Amino acid sequence: MGSKRMGKSGGGGGNGQAVTLTDIEAAAKAIAGAVEETDCDRSRTLSKMFDANVWLKRENLQFTGAFKERGALNRLLALTGGERAKGVIAMSAGNHAQGVAYHANRLGIPAFIVMPEPTPTVKVENTRRNGATVLLKGTQLEEAAEFAHAYGRENGLTFVHPYDDRLVIARQGTIALEMMREVADLDVLVVPIGGGGLISGMAIAAKAVKPDIEVIGVQARLYPSMYNAVRGEDLPMRGDTLAEGIAVKSPGKITTPIVREFVDDILLVSEVQLERAVSLLINIEKTVVEGAGAAGLAAMIASPERFKGRNVGLVLCGGNIDTRLLASVLTRELARQGCLTQLTIDIPDRPGQLATVSAAIAQAEANVVEVYHQRVFTDLPAKGAELHVVIETRDRAHLQRVIAGLEARGYDVSAKGAPE
Repeated sequence: MGSKRMGKSGGGGGNGQAVTLTDIEAAAKAIAGAVEETDCDRSRTLSKMFDANVWLKRENLQFTGAFKERGALNRLLALTGGERAKGVIAMSAGNHAQGVAYHANRLGIPAFIVMPEPTPTVKVENTRRNGATVLLKGTQLEEAAEFAHAYGRENGLTFVHPYDDRLVIARQGTIALEMMREVADLDVLVVPIGGGGLISGMAIAAKAVKPDIEVIGVQARLYPSMYNAVRGEDLPMRGDTLAEGIAVKSPGKITTPIVREFVDDILLVSEVQLERAVSLLINIEKTVVEGAGAAGLAAMIASPERFKGRNVGLVLCGGNIDTRLLASVLTRELARQGCLTQLTIDIPDRPGQLATVSAAIAQAEANVVEVYHQRVFTDLPAKGAELHVVIETRDRAHLQRVIAGLEARGYDVSAKGAPE
């Protein structure tokens, strides 16, 4: 995680006036009433956990489940009559796709959306449901973008960029205006970064309203593209991240200089920290977010001392997570907490052993979820067997009591949870 201070701006237009506060305010008026002005609520529990005042901007409650429809609509409203008639094309891992599809359909504009092949099913189906033609191409956003540009040129379609567009950046900045209007004494904004459109707009708006506010970006450690760009680093980008919505290999040409000037720092978060953040928001706030939407909270998990005693604004930028992936995230977090554990128990291969083990687990008030024997693929003698038991316990202390009870009966026990 980086801690080097990057920002040089006090809040003006040192970015060559690429996007200004005036642009952001105009964007707010342009789409007023067509996009939700989402709540910005203080989380009492998270505030207590982190010894800070934590405010949550719930962009996951937009109609399409993410902030992206703000910028998408602003761009669509700027189309000429001829451009509207021919239609638009966009590339997206999902949330921008849904925003373009929904508002294009509402405005009667044909929309074609190119999505990377690994895009979660929920995002693909929601995009189709909103009236767009979906084309699945490539494994990353960059490959999808290359196809989208070519397809758009061949068919006379207007390309709607997810982040590297001044109109899109301007409308994303309205999120900061709304937050600071509701919570005037915010000390720091923590904003996910993919291509940089969201944080660019928010940073320009925030610094114009309150020059001393700190703006911190967050990227998945697997995809530190903007981090590399503004720091001159060359950290690798690879793998599947829970935060696929911000898994961008090449940040924007417009957004990168804005981030370099207006953003104070960028933190990198691990997959485990993203998973924990998703789980915390469900269990504490009863709100569903995707990996990118949880990135701000993941940054607080990664560097709690950075935010202690401060008024912190987090943007829950999206809530479109595949239900099967969500189930896996929650189950893995239960395992990390010691609430769900796989025990491997060496037992003699003779009648009654399973009953004895079950009795010991029951006596310790734990619950058996799954059980099976392994007789072949083991180093134990032929008269022995491995008993694999998945159990539910209240916490790690309860788990240790279960293990102690089994060991007191003479069993050799090892426990396996989820990776930390």
